[in-house]
Amino acid sequence: MKTIILRLRIYVTILAAVLIFGVLGLMIVENYSPLDAFYFIIVTISTVGYGDLRPLTPLGKILVILIILFGVGCFVGLAANAIEYMIDKRERSRRLEKLNMIIGVFYSEIGTKLLKKFSGIDPEIRELRTALVVSGSWSEDDFKKTHTTLKGYPFRLDSGTLSLEELHTFLQKHQGLMLALLENPQLFEHDRFTDLLHAVFHLYEELNAREKLSGLPQTDYDHLSVDLNRVYSQLVLEWLEYMKHLKNKFPYLFSLAMRTNPFDANASAIVNE
Repeated sequence: MKTIILRLRIYVTILAAVLIFGVLGLMIVENYSPLDAFYFIIVTISTVGYGDLRPLTPLGKILVILIILFGVGCFVGLAANAIEYMIDKRERSRRLEKLNMIIGVFYSEIGTKLLKKFSGIDPEIRELRTALVVSGSWSEDDFKKTHTTLKGYPFRLDSGTLSLEELHTFLQKHQGLMLALLENPQLFEHDRFTDLLHAVFHLYEELNAREKLSGLPQTDYDHLSVDLNRVYSQLVLEWLEYMKHLKNKFPYLFSLAMRTNPFDANASAIVNE
């Protein structure tokens, strides 16, 4: 996608230069009016060539040759790349839809449960709950403002206040799913989610590498806290993006996600109203 956009910019720049200098050149050399000069260049580089206007001077003919050499090639290249861009954008949109399905599976099986565990020991959870009680009335601006707020949020979980044995058992249970998600080629389209999966898997490996997960020295708890907060912060940010996607694309899934919001102390899947 980036390569296509770069090529489009190059073609547009060259084509604009051909139009500007071509119009000025024809006005000076052939005494064309601005409209006639622009008209002549357009019908030339588009290969329509009506023939109602033509250069009469040798210098004008040389100028037109240059316009044809640079302009026609750029026009064809621009058209071809524009079509390629639209096709690539449509295919990328389809790939992202599949990726969001993968993200949905992750949060359904692992992510939401981890957020409940982590938010339960978050010393600043009141602030987070206020920011993340997403509702159906949220606009695009609400999601953006919350995302900005979360970037400055102090994620300060203390691994010593969490049952590491329980966390290890949970991650071990879902090890196969995490490996399957990491092996999915669709992840190449989403760096943030890939980083999240790597962070979760690294936390599991850290826990799995220890013979026991209680009575650890404070330095080790501090080390695990860093890994824990890396996962927590990425989980929260990616969860917010996933909620925005559900609201825009799948209202019925968004409804359930709101009712099971891991940050809402009163959350319940049961519909009472």
